[in-house]
Amino acid sequence: MASKLPLIETVSMAFTTLKANRLRSLLTMLGIVIGNASVITLVGVGRGAQNLAEAQLSNLGANVLFVVPGNNDTRRRGVAFPKTLVIEDAEAIAEQVPSVKRVAPQITSSEVIQSGPRSATSSISGVTPTFLLVRNFDIARGRFISDQDLRSARNVVVIGPDIVDKLFPTSEAVGETLRIKDQSFDVIGVMAAKGAVFGNNQDESAYIPLTTMVSRLVGRDPTYGISLSFISVEAKNEASTGAAKFQITNLLRQRHRILRDDDFAVRSQKDALSIVNTISGGLTLMLAAIGGISLLVGGIGIMNIMLVSVSERTEEIGLRKALGARSADVLNQFLVESLALASLGGVIGTTLGVGTVTAIAALTPLPATIGVSMVLITVSLSGSIGLFFGVVPARRAAKLEPIVALRRL
Repeated sequence: MASKLPLIETVSMAFTTLKANRLRSLLTMLGIVIGNASVITLVGVGRGAQNLAEAQLSNLGANVLFVVPGNNDTRRRGVAFPKTLVIEDAEAIAEQVPSVKRVAPQITSSEVIQSGPRSATSSISGVTPTFLLVRNFDIARGRFISDQDLRSARNVVVIGPDIVDKLFPTSEAVGETLRIKDQSFDVIGVMAAKGAVFGNNQDESAYIPLTTMVSRLVGRDPTYGISLSFISVEAKNEASTGAAKFQITNLLRQRHRILRDDDFAVRSQKDALSIVNTISGGLTLMLAAIGGISLLVGGIGIMNIMLVSVSERTEEIGLRKALGARSADVLNQFLVESLALASLGGVIGTTLGVGTVTAIAALTPLPATIGVSMVLITVSLSGSIGLFFGVVPARRAAKLEPIVALRRL
């Protein structure tokens, strides 16, 4: 009975065969390389998008709630939000909800800002002095809107740093004058850079007193009075956000005499994070599946090439079996060749993928990242694919009868 071929010798013979056909081996690995690189890159980009969204949402504050007009149904249908959220609602929340620390009502409109020959389209927000504390914004130069500005409806404005770059590239901006809707405003402050949230660049915004916004720019609604775009609410602490949300909802339902569907919605950072995580998780899974298809195609390529290799090496297989090699030895050699091709392709592809993710994180604002566990999973998966798709050609080689194989000599 023929003795079992040592594993080391089987591996050595497999790598010798692969080295003898370098070009074929490289081309066979190409599918696995592309598949692994795709999985690593796409998952890294998906996680980067999730991290970016979470970082942007963290700027909103862990204990900040947003009360907005309209309900989920109006948002799904894309209709205009009703003007049912009014200044009296904000005042009632501040006075009657015990778990609330501060309230910042806000009216927002997109307008063209002009300064001499320069102009820029900006989001103009009518706010109160509490906005700065509730939304955790900082002033870089000058001052923010005061209670006196609010009471007197002064034509003063605080602008974002990007507006300064566009309208006042050669000055500090504070003390300058600009025009909004043919109204002249004195620049009293410049906001510190805040960045973007969901594509909305907060550094391109301008802030004026809420009373000025109503009297000079948007006016009062004949039915509702001073209609608000939304209300920012700061709870006393993060633990009380749930209670604040419940109390605000009950208060506004009573004030609006609602019996069925709400005409407003109360959103928290946790709600937004939950939505973001759901979307980004599904996106990452979809991207990983696309990369997995590439790995599958690479595995099929390995099987096809190994089947061709069996046909070309029929004489070699017959000669080995005639000299005493067992079917298991032939089976193991072809399995090792498939495993080596897939594993080496997985390592190369993973290296390329990690390099791509690192480059994306370094060269773009997207904090793309990939975990060690994902790297190990993709390399292991590529090796498993090599074994799985190498079984058919390996079994075909092992089943060859020596006499039939030697006829071709």
